[in-house]
Amino acid sequence: KLFSTSSCRLAFKEMELPTMRKPFICWVFLSFVVFAQVSNGFYLPGTYMHTYSNGESINAKVNSLTSIETELPFSYYSLPYCQPPGGIKKSAENLGELLMGDQIDNSPYRFRMNVNETLYLCTTSPLNEHEVKLLKQRTRDLYQVNMILDNLPVMRYTSQNGVKIQWTGFPVGYTPSDGSADYIINHLKFTVFVHEYEGRGVEIIGTGEEGMGIISEADKKKASGYEIVGFHVVPCSIKYDPEAMKKHKMYDGISSVSCPNELDKYQVIKEQERISFTYEVEFVKSDIRWPSRWDAYLKMEGSRVHWFSILNSLMVIVFLAGIVFVIFLRTVRRDLTRYEELDKEAQAQMNEELSGWKLVVGDVFREPDCSTLLCVMVGDGVQILGMAGVTIVFAALGFMSPASRGMLLTGMIILYLILGIAAGYVSVRLWRIIKGTSEG
Repeated sequence: KLFSTSSCRLAFKEMELPTMRKPFICWVFLSFVVFAQVSNGFYLPGTYMHTYSNGESINAKVNSLTSIETELPFSYYSLPYCQPPGGIKKSAENLGELLMGDQIDNSPYRFRMNVNETLYLCTTSPLNEHEVKLLKQRTRDLYQVNMILDNLPVMRYTSQNGVKIQWTGFPVGYTPSDGSADYIINHLKFTVFVHEYEGRGVEIIGTGEEGMGIISEADKKKASGYEIVGFHVVPCSIKYDPEAMKKHKMYDGISSVSCPNELDKYQVIKEQERISFTYEVEFVKSDIRWPSRWDAYLKMEGSRVHWFSILNSLMVIVFLAGIVFVIFLRTVRRDLTRYEELDKEAQAQMNEELSGWKLVVGDVFREPDCSTLLCVMVGDGVQILGMAGVTIVFAALGFMSPASRGMLLTGMIILYLILGIAAGYVSVRLWRIIKGTSEG
């Protein structure tokens, strides 16, 4: 029941409060209730799961092409790939994504939950000289195509010298060791791992016009469905007959194909060649839960951190440093105390015998050279240290998780700007300590 002003006074009648404070408390209480009615909550990006029903359409996105050989990213559609039916649409980007070079666009790859299928995308027009040059250059520079499904980057596994290695993305093409020709990746085998989730009904407590509490049930729909917990790909290069493939329309079903092992069955990159793009998707149920789906991307194979050895070394260093510091501090304090007890004549006579650090007592409160630069640098150091500390805390709390692309850089920049207030305060305080006055 919502209290009116009069009923609020009756509610607080038994309270031993001054008469003037009762209406004020009532209005504060009413303001809180009204604010609670109109307030809305929100989830951080990448922290709330999305459930899909059987047959629901899921659209994949493409990120910029990246390479381990060069730092320059390129747009996915800078190469002659198939474009989505509705045209290219860019996703919203934050400042951190722009600084990282991310260019996220929609893609023609479309999946349906728990529907295993093999689909045809498109056949390109005959490649011209410029397109062939671009494809060969991107292939030999080891550029990777980065795809995203439900905020998860696509992952592939390769074996090198008997060791299983995981990568994000798949290559633009393949160049054999002899360098005789370049082949394009035009068929993708996707595996989407899903976890079945069962939700619960939701009850909402509302308030009627008469102020009486009303309990109503929100739609009987449950949040049950399937969560995407993994996204893997096996890239292939397959030589199709372009004339036969052009008879198909986009998203037409075709027979499943296997990745060939012979180079003569790969799709070569050359002028006047038409390339057909296809893909297949398989949905596999998994026991991985949604909060743990990033573990596969974050774990490091073959690297174990010896925390006990590190902690033991740190303890020994701190213990030895503490002993040296205590001995040094007692010696310095004893000498300085004896020096300060002498009169000026004795000090002048002793100065001729003193050398090294014992003379520092006369220079402690002397104004240093370039004091303005010192104050500015100390303030900037506090700003950078505070930015690093707050960023680590926010990252540990999950506000800057890998699911939120670009949030780390964005957060660091915003924190650096905000902590300029602390930098200015520290700089001015140090200036007053050095000068002894606020003048200047």
